[in-house]
Amino acid sequence: MFSWLGNDDRRKKDPEVFQTVSDGLKKLYKSKLLPLEEYYRFHEFHSPALEDADFDNKPMVLLVGQYSTGKTTFIRYLLEQDFPGMRIGPEPTTDSFIAVMQGDIEGIIPGNALVVDPKKPFRKLNAFGNAFLNRFVCAQLPNAVLESISVIDTPGILSGEKQRISRGYDFAAVLEWFAERVDRIILLFDAHKLDISDEFSEVIKALKNHEDKMRVVLNKADQIETQQLMRVYGALMWSLGKIVNTPEVIRVYIGSFWSHPLLIPDNRKLFEAEEQDLFRDIQSLPRNAALRKLNDLIKRARLAKVHAYIISSLKKEMPSVFGKDTKKKELVNNLAEIYGRIEREHQISPGDFPNLKRMQDQLQAQDFSKFQPLKSKLLEVVDDMLAHDIAQLMVLVRQEETQRPVQMVKGGAFEGTLQGPFGHGYGEGAGEGIDDAEWVVARDKPMYDEIFYTLSPVDGKITGANAKKEMVRSKLPNSVLGKIWKLADIDKDGMLDDEEFALANHLIKVKLEGHELPNELPAHLLPPSKRKVSE
Repeated sequence: MFSWLGNDDRRKKDPEVFQTVSDGLKKLYKSKLLPLEEYYRFHEFHSPALEDADFDNKPMVLLVGQYSTGKTTFIRYLLEQDFPGMRIGPEPTTDSFIAVMQGDIEGIIPGNALVVDPKKPFRKLNAFGNAFLNRFVCAQLPNAVLESISVIDTPGILSGEKQRISRGYDFAAVLEWFAERVDRIILLFDAHKLDISDEFSEVIKALKNHEDKMRVVLNKADQIETQQLMRVYGALMWSLGKIVNTPEVIRVYIGSFWSHPLLIPDNRKLFEAEEQDLFRDIQSLPRNAALRKLNDLIKRARLAKVHAYIISSLKKEMPSVFGKDTKKKELVNNLAEIYGRIEREHQISPGDFPNLKRMQDQLQAQDFSKFQPLKSKLLEVVDDMLAHDIAQLMVLVRQEETQRPVQMVKGGAFEGTLQGPFGHGYGEGAGEGIDDAEWVVARDKPMYDEIFYTLSPVDGKITGANAKKEMVRSKLPNSVLGKIWKLADIDKDGMLDDEEFALANHLIKVKLEGHELPNELPAHLLPPSKRKVSE
């Protein structure tokens, strides 16, 4: 009678064992979450079933923006080479979804062939029909960047109602499908045209619940003056604030992402710093891919649970014989009340519920008599997965991170600024004088020496107390001054000679100019008399 209790106890004593995170995600989904989704017809309402390719594929970056904001040029800039099917121009040129992926031979795979390939994560796009598949291709080419990530180029978003309708497929729904599966969504804006069209607004709203993946790029910023750029940035943040309903501000990267000379080079340093920040964000995707897939599976499981409660509640309310149509209309109209009741009964957060208006529209076409009643066992299995199996996978994620070499996107534009004199910040801050034959601190040493000899040196050295009196004049916090002291006190005797004192003042100057301090003293900053001691 109570045999399931014994099974459950054994289950808790003998948890699932997985070899890899990807393997674990596939097994958990197929054995524990998929049965719940199928029983309550989750796939008809929300998202198609996941396949092995969804768990095995490389991280993907989705580019979204209005026409002529530089989406295709951005991909060309990252890859540093043309890709098949690429078209660039001021008019709406990219009229297709292009998945730019790694391949041994350069070429294009059309959409209808792409959705039958089990190794590609696009099989479920078949549901959007020929109108979409005729506008979907995969561009394959050998490229170092594409060994780590794939990039999805999208058609430019238009503003006219006629153009929006004539696509022949649900553009926002396709983007939402991609948003669920990609690792990063980059919204591109042109600094010259910040107006957000109705279709673009609809698209951004369709990306709701994926704000954690979204980044914004204000492109072509080299074409306007600094004062105008400040106004444009402010206008962009104001426009986004009206559409993206989050208390946090979305990260906006400002720059000019193409290989042409800057038209107005006044903000060159700003653009370089922003580009490096964006590149670091993209480069981290392979390292965080397993964690992202785990996070998406948890989100999907939470939504599937809520969906099961909604469907079973509707089934419970339906009459068995007469008045089904009338009751169905009543239930759809009162769906908000049903949401509230489920929220209270099962202690579910309001943020876990699907969009009310959209759910009402979908329910209109459904036959409620085919809905299933609440099956507690299916929900218990999913709860057990979230409580125990996911925790096991989290441990495995950390183990894989420590055992594998650091995974980063390499090649293309990512290589150009890693090393050498064109690396970001090279020759600036603590790196100033790195290629000089003379000690860079020597330029200002006479000025520092004057201060040094007013601090009562004994045997050519000043005490820590005397050094502190002078160093605190900089008004830097003690934590920073303590780090400067450790870097400058090279012989670790608790005192500073004239060269060490000059070095300390040089590092204070570096910090006051807005640069970061190094964790270890660079070789070129070692005082000449200390270099042999250090060696």
